[in-house]
Amino acid sequence: MRKHLLLSILLVWSVSIYAQQAKYVFYFIGDGMGINQVQGTEIYRAELKKKTGISPLLFTQFPYSTIATTYSASNRVTDSAAAGTALATGHKTQNSAIGVLKDQKTPINSIAVWARNKGCRVGIATSVTVNHATPSAFYAHAATRTLYHEIGKDLYKAGFDFYAGSDFKESTNPKNPSAENLYTMADKNGYIIARGYKEYLKKSKKARKMILFQTEEASKHEIAAIPYAIDRQKGDMTLQDITRSAINFLSKDISKGFFLMVEGGRIDWACHSNDAATTFHEIIDFDNAIKIAYEFYLQHPNETLIVVTADHETGGFVLGTGSYNLNLQVLKNQKVSENGFTRIVNKMRTRTNNQVSWEAIQQALKENFGFWDKVKLTEKQEARLKATYNESLQHQKINLEKSEYSQDEPIAAEAKRIINEIAQIGWISGGHSAGYVPVFAIGVGAELFQDRIDNTQIPAKIAQAAGYIQE
Repeated sequence: MRKHLLLSILLVWSVSIYAQQAKYVFYFIGDGMGINQVQGTEIYRAELKKKTGISPLLFTQFPYSTIATTYSASNRVTDSAAAGTALATGHKTQNSAIGVLKDQKTPINSIAVWARNKGCRVGIATSVTVNHATPSAFYAHAATRTLYHEIGKDLYKAGFDFYAGSDFKESTNPKNPSAENLYTMADKNGYIIARGYKEYLKKSKKARKMILFQTEEASKHEIAAIPYAIDRQKGDMTLQDITRSAINFLSKDISKGFFLMVEGGRIDWACHSNDAATTFHEIIDFDNAIKIAYEFYLQHPNETLIVVTADHETGGFVLGTGSYNLNLQVLKNQKVSENGFTRIVNKMRTRTNNQVSWEAIQQALKENFGFWDKVKLTEKQEARLKATYNESLQHQKINLEKSEYSQDEPIAAEAKRIINEIAQIGWISGGHSAGYVPVFAIGVGAELFQDRIDNTQIPAKIAQAAGYIQE
């Protein structure tokens, strides 16, 4: 009798422990999304409603939150490869290394592999190329992040169920033209490639494994990333589309559970460009993707964990420039990204055979930044724009302004700087900083995310919540 009672107690205890594990795990990474980027977005949203304070994003209202340190094994300021590796594997590595220890040789498995080895379905998704630094840290092993073709081959070696991004970067090997194309490798490895959300809906039902990219037309325009939210046109693929597709595909055999990493990669790109309006739009878009996961959580609250964090802060973003005030609402008048305005100016150059008038530039600035109309300029600010026009458009001395991922027209860069000034915000650099990054969590195991932590602890805590064995 006592033996049966003991067995019953053990059975109840084991069922209770299993029930407390996260069966469905969402891991959202806002690349470059520091604390001030999040806070700034919430203040901006509040100012649009003519409120003092904040208008919270969904993910900042999750019941558990903390901050994390981000330094790498080699640098106090990390890059995305080392930070991605820490968030994926729980190990510090050298800047630029992907999925290897700091010797840049010894491969280490990621939490995505731990989830797969438990029998879960796995998805890796991003708004940039699928073999970019952060997503590749979950499936690849490389001494340097720039080995895009080799990293792309590792995607197939990992064999996860679902991948999504704008496209492949370097689908062919630039150093070995005879090497197999990453696209042709898909079919050989059992993957179906879908181009755009509509094609996903058509192809996904019969697919065993899936890769989702934006349309070929969109990739011809910009292969490196899906469009910024602020520049989005009808038919463009969104991070919401990607997240929705991933959940749909991974739920094909929902009994297995799943692990899904989603990166908001272009937050970082906007911050490298010091483009505040575009940054805020990207974070709002990131939050909208998290809402898709949150809807799933509401249907499975006792089995789901959602964790939201960032790999590092980008730009040294500052809220306030000394006047004890902010004017973020002025950014609503910016209708395109800095790069989007560059494209507008490029079209004007083409139409006029490089004879763009100052009046035409003024009109474009009025339409896309609200200058002279809704946004009043000082004489000095107007003089700066006119001087930039004279230098780069009238006299044809074009020295494009370069950031990490973009080269832009000087007039676009100057307009962005001026509207940032009027908004009373600042940027320290065009690179990364060592600032803390935020961590937010909801669901099964979310209580593990309290007190200050290091980025390497995040995958370990997720593994603890989900019952993954760290290998």
